[in-house]
Amino acid sequence: MNISVFGGGSWGLGLSKVLSDNGHDVLVYDVNEKIVEKINTLHICIQLNEYIPENIKATTDIKKALDHSDTLLFVIPTKVVRPAIRSMLPHLESPKTFINAAKGLEPKTFLRISQIFEEMIPIAFFKDFVALSGPSHAEEVIKGMTTLVTSASKNNDAAHYVQKLFHNQTYFRVYSSTDIEGVELGGSLKNIFALAAGILRGQGLGDNAVAALMTRGLVEMGKIYEVLGASKDTLMGLSGIGDLIVTCTSEHSRNFQAGLKIGKGKDLNAVLDSMTMVVEGARSAEAAYLLSQEKNLDTPIIDSVYDIIFKRISPTEIMGRLLSRVSKEEKRP
Repeated sequence: MNISVFGGGSWGLGLSKVLSDNGHDVLVYDVNEKIVEKINTLHICIQLNEYIPENIKATTDIKKALDHSDTLLFVIPTKVVRPAIRSMLPHLESPKTFINAAKGLEPKTFLRISQIFEEMIPIAFFKDFVALSGPSHAEEVIKGMTTLVTSASKNNDAAHYVQKLFHNQTYFRVYSSTDIEGVELGGSLKNIFALAAGILRGQGLGDNAVAALMTRGLVEMGKIYEVLGASKDTLMGLSGIGDLIVTCTSEHSRNFQAGLKIGKGKDLNAVLDSMTMVVEGARSAEAAYLLSQEKNLDTPIIDSVYDIIFKRISPTEIMGRLLSRVSKEEKRP
């Protein structure tokens, strides 16, 4: 099949490789001419310095990308989702299946990516929306290393369609789900705790602290799942605990790396500016914090990450505040 991929970053090209390996004709759209040129001439992902299949082509022409396929895979930061949709709208001529593989939430509105698409895309051009999420670093996928993810949609047929697009028997396995709320939330909220895990490591803390963070992080995620009607079964799956584990423990996680620098005392703005890829955890922390305040949820870790990033409270002061909390009964997510 013909597939159009919006976003020529490392994750976009990692998934493009999966699609190409599965026999699909992939056209990548990106606004960055340098990225497009390197894909077309050197067949390389410049962010990772990794080669990609030569039959993957790229363009800066958004109409060409839209005309190439009625299945569009979006792998772009959440902060540019709305501008990207606006630039696409004048060129839409037929119903599309939209797939999103980026992970994030919109601050203030707390909208998931699927909700932004549903809000902005006219119903005449909106066929289906599918989220693709799970414990999956681009650095490993682009090398063909074993990875398992979840394809989720309100429409079970659409979830299975995307499952078949990406699933193969060599390195990329895909499960399906109809709990798109849970899958999108898991992929977004875990970035907050990855930032926190990096901060802990930067403060010199060890495995014990990170394990505790992840466990209590699951409890806070569970509270948000409950108030938003997502299934806690999904929380315990690939897009929930699976993604939480990989982002809190891996050097590949850009959110972990950002937290690590903050924990070591680096200036926050300098840290975020120095990251080669977008750190979604900061935006998700803002969104989750505001939701928790609105719903009166007890989410001390989310609150702490928010305070470090947006109120500039030192990690040392935050650690003292967390450890001095009144002892209580342990409850599961």
